[in-house]
Amino acid sequence: MSIELTIPSVGESITEVQIAEWLKADGDAVKKDENVAVIDSEKTTFELPAPEDGKLKILRQAGETIQVGGVVGRIESNGESAKAEPASKKAKEPEKAPAPKKEAPKAAEEKPKAEVKAEKPAQAPAPRTSASGSGTKQSSVPGRELEVVPMTMLRKTAARRLAEAKQQMAMLTTFNEADVSAVQALRAAHQESFEKRYQVKLGFMSFFVKAVIDGLKQYPQLNAEIRDTDIVYHDYFDIGVAIAGERGLVVPVLRNAERLSFADIEKAIADFAKRSREGKLKPDELEGGTFTITNGGVFGSLLSTPIINPPQTGILGMHSIQERPIAMNGQVVIRPMMYIALTYDHRLVDGREAVLFLRRIKEAIENPARMLIEV
Repeated sequence: MSIELTIPSVGESITEVQIAEWLKADGDAVKKDENVAVIDSEKTTFELPAPEDGKLKILRQAGETIQVGGVVGRIESNGESAKAEPASKKAKEPEKAPAPKKEAPKAAEEKPKAEVKAEKPAQAPAPRTSASGSGTKQSSVPGRELEVVPMTMLRKTAARRLAEAKQQMAMLTTFNEADVSAVQALRAAHQESFEKRYQVKLGFMSFFVKAVIDGLKQYPQLNAEIRDTDIVYHDYFDIGVAIAGERGLVVPVLRNAERLSFADIEKAIADFAKRSREGKLKPDELEGGTFTITNGGVFGSLLSTPIINPPQTGILGMHSIQERPIAMNGQVVIRPMMYIALTYDHRLVDGREAVLFLRRIKEAIENPARMLIEV
């Protein structure tokens, strides 16, 4: 029996996908629910499992664009075909036969050195193209290769949306810095009991999500969007959290983040990160969002100007924590400091609101208790 391997629906707005790579070779034996291919869409990357045990027959190659519902392969599950060995193993079987005599190669080895040299071409090597995964390496001069790799659908979509944001929005970035010693002290004091109770670590992101929500309540322009000639204010807070993966940046959304506890936020973010690595994020988890937080500090970024994720009007950039000398009560002291950046759409948000919003974030991080009593 032959079972078709089809592309499942991955979201209302997604009509086509791209085969990023096959995890199994043509003719390999596969088991039910074993992942056989990696599929790219314009919003996420996911893995395609085998529907049954059997032998894989590949019909469409890596790099091809396929319509949702299209057939990319078959699983042959008739009789012994389901237990068949991979084609790669079968190809090795003829090696068991007796090897032919080696008189001819031996004769070639006995050629005089001068004769061997005469057989080599005198001209320079011609340009070459060799396969390198999904891309190709090209070179006309030894040691100066170029690798040409097609962009994934996810990367192409991100590139298009970021370019559109730069062209359509009046983006401006304002900066501040926050002393994170209070947050560090809270984490140190409660980390063990928090992790024991909730089975997840208490990170920095939950504090910043709470601080952002606190700021958005005070300055709702940053939780709004422009639709034609109207301004749409959201009375809920769907906070996108940027996660960098091997195949590109994704921004899963914490729905109604104002209702989530610190533990809920940390668990959700950990789950997003895990499933992003596994290619199991769902497209609807990446849609929408009323504000975004991105943390370049995990890679060592000291300062940046993040780009807004349209149609949102603001994005907060977190950065690396460094001990720096600051003036406090007339004295120079050393404190763990983080630069924070807010990029906002100046068409909707004035400089005053942007600066005050960022100050609100700073004050909430430096005095976390105010987030609990909402003052």
